[in-house]
Amino acid sequence: MTSRWVRLGDGVFARRYAELDLTVGLVVGERLALVIDTRGDEVQGAELAGAVREKTRLPLAAALTHAHFDHCFGTAAFGPLPVFAHRACPSWLRATAEAQRAEWTEYYRSTGDQATAAALADAQVVFPDHPVDEYAELDLGGRTVRLVHPGAGHTNHDLAVYVPDADVLFAGDLVEQGAPPDFSDADPLRWPGAVSALLELSPTTVVPGHGSPVSPDFVAAQRAELASVAELCLAVRAGELVSAEAERHGPYPPETIRAALLAVTR
Repeated sequence: MTSRWVRLGDGVFARRYAELDLTVGLVVGERLALVIDTRGDEVQGAELAGAVREKTRLPLAAALTHAHFDHCFGTAAFGPLPVFAHRACPSWLRATAEAQRAEWTEYYRSTGDQATAAALADAQVVFPDHPVDEYAELDLGGRTVRLVHPGAGHTNHDLAVYVPDADVLFAGDLVEQGAPPDFSDADPLRWPGAVSALLELSPTTVVPGHGSPVSPDFVAAQRAELASVAELCLAVRAGELVSAEAERHGPYPPETIRAALLAVTR
């Protein structure tokens, strides 16, 4: 699997990529289509833009689930368009974009993927221009999508996109399938509550930022795992548990628990 569309409902699609197991989205209305995340550089963004144009010729808007490069450095390839994101996203992107670029350019070079390294090095960062606080609605014509910030979790500026008429929720990296959650920029203590807020929307299908679409039961199970991590972090912070013991007893590999513990002490 290099890339493919997954139809989730009438005019609602996820697009799956082998690269980083990334999943992005497309919601098509009668007068506007919404692209959910834009991939990691302008070459990747151009591929996605071309695939979107195979589905619709409508004017486009974009919603960014968060400011990690693999979800947003491809935006420039779409040309001028409205870009929605949580209000904290632009400042976080300004503060971290060059560090992300340097880290991941080096990663791709080290793996021998010189083309992706070069594309990432040259990628123009587009800053969102339509800020969302806790909640907003976007009328696509004939359907309305909800843009929801459920609280800090994977980052402090996560934004989910809910399509009520299809019962589909695009959760970004608040939900992960196929790999443990990434705590590098997370708020481990609040993440379970953010996932609970997503489940309160009662979606039938949840699209993670990485991995295949999942059921609410999968998300509920992951919430329980995240709550377990939060409890371990609190126990270590209170001196009731040493870090090494927390790493042994966590629901994820030791390096993942270690990252969560570090996130709590930042």
